[in-house]
Amino acid sequence: MARLLKDKTLIDTWTAFLEEHYKSEIESIALEYPEKRSLYFDYWDIDRVDPKLTEMLINQPYKAIFNAEEALENIDVAVENKLKLHFRVVNLPDTNKIVIRKIRANHLGTFVAVEGLVKKRTEVRPKLQVGAFQCQKCGAVLRMEQEEDILKEPSECYEDQGGCGRVSSFELLTNLSEHIDSQKIEIQENPEELRGGAQPERISVYLEDDLVGILEAGDRVIINGILHSQQRRRGQSQLKLTSFNKVMDAYSIERQEHAFEEVEVTPEDEKEILKISKDPEIYTKMKGSIAPTIYGMDVEKDSLVLQLFGGMPKTAPDGTEIRGDIHMLLVGDPGTAKSQLLAYMHRLAPRSVLASGSASTRAGLTAAAVRDTEFGEGQWTIEGGAMVLANDGLACIDEFDKMNDEARGSMHEAMEQQQISVAKAGLTATLKSKCSVLAAANPKQGRLNEYKSLPGQINIQTALLSRFDLIFSIKDKPNETTDTRLSKHILRTHRGIEIAENILKCEKTEYPTEERDALLENIKPVFEPEFLRKYVAYGKRNIFPVLTDEAADAIREYYVKVRRRSDDNDSVPFTPRQLECFVRLAEASARVRLSNKATIDDAKRAIFIVTQYLKRVGTDPETGNFDIDILETGVTHSQQKRMNTIYDIISNLGKSSDEGADTEDIVTEAEIAGIGKEETEDSIKHLVKDKQIFKMPKGGYKTNV
Repeated sequence: MARLLKDKTLIDTWTAFLEEHYKSEIESIALEYPEKRSLYFDYWDIDRVDPKLTEMLINQPYKAIFNAEEALENIDVAVENKLKLHFRVVNLPDTNKIVIRKIRANHLGTFVAVEGLVKKRTEVRPKLQVGAFQCQKCGAVLRMEQEEDILKEPSECYEDQGGCGRVSSFELLTNLSEHIDSQKIEIQENPEELRGGAQPERISVYLEDDLVGILEAGDRVIINGILHSQQRRRGQSQLKLTSFNKVMDAYSIERQEHAFEEVEVTPEDEKEILKISKDPEIYTKMKGSIAPTIYGMDVEKDSLVLQLFGGMPKTAPDGTEIRGDIHMLLVGDPGTAKSQLLAYMHRLAPRSVLASGSASTRAGLTAAAVRDTEFGEGQWTIEGGAMVLANDGLACIDEFDKMNDEARGSMHEAMEQQQISVAKAGLTATLKSKCSVLAAANPKQGRLNEYKSLPGQINIQTALLSRFDLIFSIKDKPNETTDTRLSKHILRTHRGIEIAENILKCEKTEYPTEERDALLENIKPVFEPEFLRKYVAYGKRNIFPVLTDEAADAIREYYVKVRRRSDDNDSVPFTPRQLECFVRLAEASARVRLSNKATIDDAKRAIFIVTQYLKRVGTDPETGNFDIDILETGVTHSQQKRMNTIYDIISNLGKSSDEGADTEDIVTEAEIAGIGKEETEDSIKHLVKDKQIFKMPKGGYKTNV
């Protein structure tokens, strides 16, 4: 093939272009050769000099690239060894950027750019480039270039290579053959670009030489390369089919190093974004753009706005990483629009993945090692799950309480360390999952009981519950005033949608223009979702806020004051984990108005939101004080004190009886200590559950020593 592609005139054209425009770059690479073996060219730099070269690159890429690399070898540089550099082109025009699902037969054999994220990859393997074959009759060693995936042997012992000229059998001499590193990856369409329940399509990509080993599952990339077909086979007999697979040979990779590069913000968009950021009502308008059809939930919507923007990730001098993403959990009664909020946020976030805990496994949520006979030729490969695909974005998980124990256990590392470790079948890998988590859960008994602690009402371990920065309980309580407003809002929304649909269908409506506009205004977000996506992407890409001294002082004073205010010196209203939450929320608040300074107003907004969250789920019903132990351990501090008292009573009573402490005796002793019967029985249940005590065969209790 190489001899057929060789074109002296084309080589001379490339040589002249390289000598005039890239001589210094070639000399620089020569000093670092062979560690660096590729020279990168911007498509438009070539097009400005000679459009015919770029036209050939697009339509006859094999010929154009082969002759360009031949020309690279002809460039005279001051090094001893001859350079063999790769010719790699980036920044292709938009007309040559093809969405995976729109790849067709007419694209085969052309040079295109495909954007997506890495779903899985194989290990790096050596691939035979030039095989050394030894004739079994005369012993001559023949060299043969390998152009396809299937090994090609000599048909005879070629005389022009010193052979005997006879038909013979040959042995491959691997030690004398030439190999190159190779790897296969699978690229999937970006999840946020899919709408209407469409399934993401994928394409296999082959990498070689210095392109291998640089990508991990979850990386977002643009692959520039040549599309071609690959023969499909069926059954053990490997029958060749007439339908082919679409595959791609990669010639360059553009990694999306900056957040949300796939969201295009035009100069006009940027001008409008900067103008809106100065609006004093920006926070109210942002809140009005979050699911306007859902009534109320002001604090939740304020928090969702801040979650979209997120805080600043940080790396300490000792290498410790502090996340900037905000995790949020919604727990509520049925019919309180939790799932609807998640679906809206999924559509709104620039990057997002929506999953259901009841229908997801550990592998589906995090990552897994899978054996794939078609992709990995029977080998194990690493495949990223929902949280890997949502890297640098938002992972929306509905039915969070319905996940199995294995899936829940895998979430700990993914949420706090923001990475996922896989160790299976001899493969070990660590994948990035730097995403915010927005989850929704239902109470075990159907409805929330405001007089009981939250952890006891949902099927989520306290260790996982403590990973969330914000937890909001949403109750459906009858209230005439609230119910009237809610019903009006819902009915106005339905009427507005009906009128809007009639207008689209060009049908007449009986409603006056003013009333019609008022109804339609009721269901319109202040900022259209597409614009808000651009606003968020611009903020996360360009704004990096820092706490001012005043903001830091306000947060510190509030933190110290609340901890000092506790009636019981042993109780803990909140921990340093909540202190970090204040910082993240304040930074996100600054990003909303595109400010690089988080001021005292941002700190107050963060304090207000955290206070509202703790009032709902972190308050001891008995004392009315903030008590983070409710979320950290599942019991309040006052409950823990009672349990310690009951434990001591059982320990003392159990010493004098082989049958253990009798329940009636425990209750009597507890009443003397000021603990009621119902509270005593509840404490006994907790102690048994925690395995601090156990029940004897005859009904008594003893402590586990």
